[in-house]
Amino acid sequence: MPAFSGVDFLDFDSLLTDDEKLARQTARKFVDEQVLPIIEECNREAKFPMQLLPMIAELGFFGANLKGHGCAGMSNVEYGLVMQELERGDSGLRSFASVQSALVMYPIYTFGSEAQKEKWLPQLAAGKAIGCFGLTEPQFGSNPGGMLTRAVRKGGSYVLNGEKMWITNGSLSAIALVWAKCEDEKIRGFLVEKGTPGFKAWDVHGKWSLRASVTSGLAMSDCKIPAENVLPGVEGLRGPLSCLNQARYGIGWGGIGAAMACYDTALRYAKERKQFGNKPIASHQLVQEKLVWMITEITKAQFLALQVGRLKDKTRVHPSHISMMKMNNVAIALETARKAREILGANGIVDDYCVMRHMNNLESVYTYEGTHDIHKLIIGERITGIAAFE
Repeated sequence: MPAFSGVDFLDFDSLLTDDEKLARQTARKFVDEQVLPIIEECNREAKFPMQLLPMIAELGFFGANLKGHGCAGMSNVEYGLVMQELERGDSGLRSFASVQSALVMYPIYTFGSEAQKEKWLPQLAAGKAIGCFGLTEPQFGSNPGGMLTRAVRKGGSYVLNGEKMWITNGSLSAIALVWAKCEDEKIRGFLVEKGTPGFKAWDVHGKWSLRASVTSGLAMSDCKIPAENVLPGVEGLRGPLSCLNQARYGIGWGGIGAAMACYDTALRYAKERKQFGNKPIASHQLVQEKLVWMITEITKAQFLALQVGRLKDKTRVHPSHISMMKMNNVAIALETARKAREILGANGIVDDYCVMRHMNNLESVYTYEGTHDIHKLIIGERITGIAAFE
């Protein structure tokens, strides 16, 4: 397969700086050379490509938009373009990087003590330690404030009891950031290290989506955590929700990458596949209509993501902006995958092509980090001033 040349209908690249193009090209080359040759096998066998982690770390993609502690210090737009390319490879790969960067490194960087930063950030940036984020529970997903996990102070420690579910990287992690309600009913973040008595992780099997990703459950049973493992800089839902905003931002870019992969595959196929008088199916009006829809929506998603990234770099972004980006870009990516599957016909369901893998993955991405409907409510509250969550 030739190297990916990108999807740019409206001269999107003219708005990017040289550094932004370099970050994207570095990630693009990595995906073309290291990810695409192995990802279908990983998807078939439901295994995460652990061998890629040292290379991802060496490229500076973990915590890429953080500064110091071994992090690359990229801008938010550069970071977003990296997430775009990683998801062009596979949603599971981008999910890994998102969790490591936005849901583990970011909260330690933003809310952690100096000791916590010095201990964990260099290890996480170098890929020598893997982290996970424990918020969702079996009974509570879209309503994190209803969590049942509890932390009770006992002397110089906290005792955690509860269960978390749908946790990316859970069983791989050396450190889990677990959110729990304390006796004062305030939510706090706890750094739970692997091997802590009373803490266990197990994997979810039988997934038809995100197969090249590790999804786990976590359980804490009288799990004793030293008080110095509590994130000191935040309490309440502001903590986990600010982390989710960081992750949703990367997902908004990632959706573009998955859509690009499906569109590029469908376009190439339509030009090569011949039917009805030995003409390429790209010559048929209904096929062109699908391709036009794809490129139009991808183009709109690119400019939406870029503007949100620019606002984020200027510290002017609002959570509702990120919600619009995540909601829109993942939705159009999923529909792009479906239309690409139609163009490929029966070939669209086999893993000689990337389309079905992306489509299955995007069904999960559409739901996690805030469902499509929850993001509508976030935007609705922003424009009306009225919360409609209950």
